[in-house]
Amino acid sequence: MARHVSSQPTEVELQILRILWNDGPSIARHVHDSLQAFKQTTYSTTVKMLSVMMDKGLLKRDDDAKPQVYRAAAPQQRTQKRMLGDLIDKVYDGSAAALMLHALSSKKATAEELQEIREMLDQLEDKS
Repeated sequence: MARHVSSQPTEVELQILRILWNDGPSIARHVHDSLQAFKQTTYSTTVKMLSVMMDKGLLKRDDDAKPQVYRAAAPQQRTQKRMLGDLIDKVYDGSAAALMLHALSSKKATAEELQEIREMLDQLEDKS
């Protein structure tokens, strides 16, 4: 039986997305060269990963440009929100509160981060 292809990016695919979000639309050679700092791959492997990411809907490619130019299909914030929503649904039974409590209890937050969380909570309460 064929394996289901996840629309979620793998760790290496996330690194490729970070390259494209930070550097903007890029040719495969630039993505490959930038990826080498994270993971040693061959150029052909990088091109194959870009193709798989297109199949997943994570990337778009400008075929009119020579060489072809790749860009992230969605902005970084939208991708992060989608991935976080999937995590909340799968791991925390849809409870954002359970995720927040677990996150805050597993790693010490800085005073600045706690202040930012308080401000966000205040804003959410004002909207209610």
